Amino acid sequence: MMRRVLSSSGGFTYMTALVLVVVIGVVASRGAIVWRTAMQREKEIELISRGTQIRDALRRWYRVKVAPGESRITPMNPVPGAASGAIPSPTELKTLLKDPNLPGNVRYLRPIALIDPMSDKPEKEWVVIREGGRIVGVKSSSEKEPLKQGNFPLDLHPADFEKKKKYSEWEFRYDRVPPPLGTNAPPIPGAAPAANPGNPGT
Repeated sequence: MMRRVLSSSGGFTYMTALVLVVVIGVVASRGAIVWRTAMQREKEIELISRGTQIRDALRRWYRVKVAPGESRITPMNPVPGAASGAIPSPTELKTLLKDPNLPGNVRYLRPIALIDPMSDKPEKEWVVIREGGRIVGVKSSSEKEPLKQGNFPLDLHPADFEKKKKYSEWEFRYDRVPPPLGTNAPPIPGAAPAANPGNPGT
């Protein structure tokens, strides 16, 4: 009788331990998912911050600004008779760290902004967007799907960010200006339609 009780007790202990192992594994797995998601969100925030810094640095380089209520960029110091795009493009993003065309140490960007926080490549460099040989912006090289799908900062054009399938589709361009609040976003050639405001993202 005693032997049967011990056998039953041992079997119960084994099953209890097995269940505990499974439960601990599930909790650990969910914890890892939560941690990875939190890390991805932090990288998204940093990606937007650094991309915006580069966009603003390009605006300072090209001597343009965004006037309040305007949906386009305007010259900071317009010169009568000057041709559009008269200011040459920086040769590379690193040029924004120190303007070689001006005396003194005129800096538009901090070195940390040159690192793409989402990139899986060893060099961690941004993909440079060029038009007509001129640098107009940057985008990430990451092919991962963004967690954030809406509610981006108001100074970013929604068509460049909302409902994108890859981080590499987020474009930080110095010449892209969001529409004034309360108006519909004008279409951008080659860009996907903006998200419906009635479906807020994360």
